[in-house]
Amino acid sequence: MDKRITIYDLAKTLGVSAGTVSRSLNDHPSISQKTKDRVISKANELGYKTNKFAVNLSTQKSNTIGVIVPKLNSIFMSTVLAGIEKIANEAGYNLIISQSLESMEKEKINAKTLYDSGVDALLVSLAYDTTDFDHFAYYIRNKIPLIFMDRVPNLPNCSTLIINNRLAGFEATEHLIAQGCKNLLYISGNLKQNVYSERLKGFQEAMAKHNIEFDSSNFLESDLSPGSVKHAMAHIKDASVPFDGLFVANDSFAAHCLKELRKEKYKIPQDIKVIGFNNDPISELVTPTLTTINYPGYEMGILAGQSVIGQLNGSIDLQATNSITLRHKLIIRESTLI
Repeated sequence: MDKRITIYDLAKTLGVSAGTVSRSLNDHPSISQKTKDRVISKANELGYKTNKFAVNLSTQKSNTIGVIVPKLNSIFMSTVLAGIEKIANEAGYNLIISQSLESMEKEKINAKTLYDSGVDALLVSLAYDTTDFDHFAYYIRNKIPLIFMDRVPNLPNCSTLIINNRLAGFEATEHLIAQGCKNLLYISGNLKQNVYSERLKGFQEAMAKHNIEFDSSNFLESDLSPGSVKHAMAHIKDASVPFDGLFVANDSFAAHCLKELRKEKYKIPQDIKVIGFNNDPISELVTPTLTTINYPGYEMGILAGQSVIGQLNGSIDLQATNSITLRHKLIIRESTLI
């Protein structure tokens, strides 16, 4: 492999100092245009590439923000990223986006890689199985802004952006009850993650409010992958008392459930009413259209971007706020209306 050309190589070739090369490449006014042109010409000739992480060594800034998300193919997370990128780009920052692929071990590697790359701040939505948060200690110790979004840890002095998942779960469940449902099932993701455990609490609270008994059959934990739909269907079909209300932790899995329920000759919403979560585009494309909870992903991304830029600029101290909660909304469609 060819050796990477450095400013020291350019300086030696041109017979000038490394400082002169650096200032020429950065269009510093103290360097004559003739020298700048000579340096740039030689840099292009030798294939010199700027190390963006070393450009601002004097200020210890890379003008980059690291982002770790569970999966890039998530509709919700893509809207969050769009919001972050809009604000970051307007402020002159670039994003380095990585995905954990729902693995804590991959998340650890990503966090270390981004730290070693010199990012100025880090935004994170935790992986499905993350239970240990030591890999973020580098950032906390070095006072690098660290903000968690959506799936967040229960850590002291930790900045978070969330919705009220407990209230959202309560409202989704109470809507099913208001539509006449008596035997409800909540299909959840990993309860180690706040978003799913909080929705379960809301589910239970709504049932308790309306004097509906909750037992283990009313809850099913899943990885929410398409391959887990058969297991969910088996749970629904094996129930001693037929379920008439189904609350699913995301729209994608709810859509798969709708498809399988119809294959099994269930009438929706007559036999069983279904509500999802996130308000993904698929919720309006399935038949019947899916009642859901709108999770404002783009707005979360905008706020995450504004918050981290504000911290980097010193205009706000999110630590003092600790947690910001965005508003959600119940969107009623055909899957719960007779």
